[in-house]
Amino acid sequence: MLREFLARVWRRLVEHVDVPLLLITVAIMVAGLATVFSATYDANNRLLAQALNMIVGLGAMWAVAQLPPQKLMRFGVPLYLIGILLLILVYFFGIKVNGARRWLSLGFTRIQPSELLKIAVPLMLAWYFHKHEALLRFRHYVIACLLLLLPFALIAKQPDLGTAILVGAAGFYVIFFAGLPWGVMVGLFAGAAGAAPFVWTMLHDYQRKRILTLIDPTTDPLGSGYHIIQSTIAIGSGGSFGKGWLAGTQTHLEFIPERHTDFILAVFSEERGLLGNCILLLLYLLLIGRGLMIAAKASTLFARVVAGSVTLSLFTYVFVNMGMVSGILPVVGVPLPFMSYGGTALVTLSVSIGILMSIHSHRMLVRT
Repeated sequence: MLREFLARVWRRLVEHVDVPLLLITVAIMVAGLATVFSATYDANNRLLAQALNMIVGLGAMWAVAQLPPQKLMRFGVPLYLIGILLLILVYFFGIKVNGARRWLSLGFTRIQPSELLKIAVPLMLAWYFHKHEALLRFRHYVIACLLLLLPFALIAKQPDLGTAILVGAAGFYVIFFAGLPWGVMVGLFAGAAGAAPFVWTMLHDYQRKRILTLIDPTTDPLGSGYHIIQSTIAIGSGGSFGKGWLAGTQTHLEFIPERHTDFILAVFSEERGLLGNCILLLLYLLLIGRGLMIAAKASTLFARVVAGSVTLSLFTYVFVNMGMVSGILPVVGVPLPFMSYGGTALVTLSVSIGILMSIHSHRMLVRT
């Protein structure tokens, strides 16, 4: 009888869990935890904190996976409105750290509202397109762009260009999967290219310096070019098979900046080498491929555009982080999914995987 009870409990726990997604995600998390330990060998409290973050993230993933897509859709508008309100509060009352106002104090803790928009924006836009699916017109795409532009501008104003790019990308992917005409996309890209000189004048000095440093990091080797130079040295010194776990000299001599967060890939590359990087890249490709399969098999517009947006947002995370660590993109402060230390981003990404599991396991009609 106890065996039957335990069997029912187990079936209930795994009922809406997509095993391939879970296994791939956990594999990357374990690799990340080992790398965080190496990067923070003198601060074991961070290892315990990251392990707790993983448990919370997996719990959030499971909880979201239990919700059918029609319930997820109902969260779109409230989450979006709450996120916009919190961003406005951050603008007026936020905590300023290192020249950026991104955090809101709640007394007992502080939150970063921009993380909420990574989930709220695609849910909101997917709800909007689902609502008008039968009569989609050009004006609907214009309104969707305005809905996306508002949080993008508020986040970029903090300034937090990295998060603004991720939120903007997540929203754009929804608009793209909703059927944005190619002619409009070409016009948007042409307009963006034409506006580039004006955008350049609006960037902060440190942001312009990061872009210029990308062209030649040696022009400021101890300043804005330091991150890129040290990370590329660490990646190259790993060779084919790496120096071994806990044996990275660039890491343990503290040459790599932000080695447990944004530049954790440099630590991993030095210790695991080219072979480790190929395995890690394969895991990300499998994760992204699984997400695209779920999006392709989705039965409703809402499910399809949300799954596609979540999956390509994950791709954007990986591409931007690997690009900036290897020196082919400017440094914008984007973590490596499930590898970098940090609770907020890890939970947000776990919720995204939970959304994919929900869409895959609840293949039913989504009602407004």
